[in-house]
Amino acid sequence: MTRPDFRFFHPLRVRWAEVDMQKIVFNAHYLMYFDTAITDYWRALALPYEEAMQQLGGDLYVKKASIEYHGSAHFDDRIDVALKCTRIGNSSMVFSGAIFRGDERLITGELIYVFADPLTQKAQPVPDALRNVLMRFEEGAPMGNIRVGPWTELGPDAAKVRTEVFVQEQGIPMDMEWDEADHTALHAVAYNGLGQAVATGRLLNHTLRVSKVGRMAVKRVLRGSHLGRDILHALMQAARDRGDTEIVLHAQRSAQGFYGRAEFSPVGEPFDEVGIPHIEMSKRL
Repeated sequence: MTRPDFRFFHPLRVRWAEVDMQKIVFNAHYLMYFDTAITDYWRALALPYEEAMQQLGGDLYVKKASIEYHGSAHFDDRIDVALKCTRIGNSSMVFSGAIFRGDERLITGELIYVFADPLTQKAQPVPDALRNVLMRFEEGAPMGNIRVGPWTELGPDAAKVRTEVFVQEQGIPMDMEWDEADHTALHAVAYNGLGQAVATGRLLNHTLRVSKVGRMAVKRVLRGSHLGRDILHALMQAARDRGDTEIVLHAQRSAQGFYGRAEFSPVGEPFDEVGIPHIEMSKRL
């Protein structure tokens, strides 16, 4: 297996605690590397693992894990853990993996999971919905489907994501999260392959030919999977389509870097909004 054989890579840097007296990675840690990467693999599929498995009516259990050693990683090496789903049987799925340092293949491995009832741990068929998500990902298909529309169409799904992120996670009072602007705004919602709403944002008319983006939210376990970027791009395109020439937004200070990477620039001084530090940012379209 070589790097071009894989779509998914999880980068890691070897820590001091992971090397042995030979100053190479202790052999058992490679299994940990694969296990860490499989969590990120589900994120790449836009699947919040626990919520997805509850909807699918089962869970995944490791049946077999095997590793073959071809080389050794050393302290402070930058390595990439590659995974791909190579076979889906009736109740099992096989993931093939490799660990690379640059183009050098150090480790190959295989993980076999069984889809089973979480109460009895008895095997049951892999649901077609999960099978389709895995096959589409390995074929290179995008994992998020973004819909743009009014509150009457997307409100329930947008509200679910916003409640989870802003009310439950960040502690914003419920009566401060909702306003009349929702009913006139254009909303974007990202859905995964199971039809679950996983990210959202809205676009308001601010001033003449200026839009305002707000209520950007991504489910916590899926952050870093580009869903927020895709929602932002969808809203920016909607603003262009209606002839706007600028977008403004109030960014939480913790998200300033995210908007900066999308070429938004700070405007003025930081301020508090609903008890959270914010800064205004803008971008010409």
